[in-house]
Amino acid sequence: MRSGLSRRTALGVAAGIGLAAAGAALLGTAFSKPLALPQAPLAITVKARPIATFKPGDETDRFGALTFLGGLVLTSDFAGFGGISGFSLGKSGRFLAVTDAGVFISGHLDTDGDRPTGLSDVKAAALFDGEHRTQATRGRGDAEALTVGPDGIYVAMEDVNEIWRYPSDPMGKAGAIVPAPAIRNLRNNLGLESLAFIPSGPLQGALVGVGEAGTDAKADLPGFIIGGRHPGTFTVAKSAAFSATDLALGPAGEMYLLERHYSPATGVRMQIRRFSLADVKAGARLEGEVLGSFDMGYEIDNMEGLAVTTNTAGETILTLVSDDNFNPLQRTILLRFAVAVD
Repeated sequence: MRSGLSRRTALGVAAGIGLAAAGAALLGTAFSKPLALPQAPLAITVKARPIATFKPGDETDRFGALTFLGGLVLTSDFAGFGGISGFSLGKSGRFLAVTDAGVFISGHLDTDGDRPTGLSDVKAAALFDGEHRTQATRGRGDAEALTVGPDGIYVAMEDVNEIWRYPSDPMGKAGAIVPAPAIRNLRNNLGLESLAFIPSGPLQGALVGVGEAGTDAKADLPGFIIGGRHPGTFTVAKSAAFSATDLALGPAGEMYLLERHYSPATGVRMQIRRFSLADVKAGARLEGEVLGSFDMGYEIDNMEGLAVTTNTAGETILTLVSDDNFNPLQRTILLRFAVAVD
């Protein structure tokens, strides 16, 4: 942090710049997305500094229904690293992320048990359209969500309210647009931030998405069932001032929603809610259960990516990543929690 700024103040200012006025300036420095995007998979190095405690100065690891397993502050000399808005993690530890500069980032999440220790074998590559043109040069660089299906990788792009499908190994490959007219009227820069592929059950083969915000600041969040046998729309009850940033499916027919709020008075806040996937159907209004809600007294930033996995003991593990908005006062951080069963 720059001298004279506390971490809370600096991150609050940084979040304000990133969330409320992208591209604005602080202390004469402009923050912008990288323009030079790798046209083929490029090996990059990512350094990791451990986050030992979720609440600074407090050794507690249980926070409501969540047990903190560890975290990392991630940095790289590669200018395109950052802005991570969508994140997927497989059982083997392989991850895939998308950024709001139109970049795929892939690699391996290294762990000691369930505690994250670093990233290895990391590569970056630009997202391409069906004619192998760089998406970011065509107004389609703001990739905000991704999910893995049996036929490829689905990516939601917020600026244009579109969904694209990429091959299962998407690095350096061209994508194809997915028909999704229901999302086209979402508000500018408040589009589809959350996306999950449903592999089985009544919604088998469908994509479920939740928009960042509704028709106004107090409205419920818009939900979409895209494709499958029962397409339609639903809503997620607005929880305080939170907006949706990602969702992922759990192993027991549940759905986890990551939410965020920013105001100059509080800085950034983070919340995690859990829903039953069985309740997701056309016309439904979902309330969900809050598992944890955290302010800047905890080690959070602009949390935007969520993946759900299961460990060897059968516990549900949540892995969260932040979008630093390519802002030097914000951080790219990775956090891991186990969901308590009691």
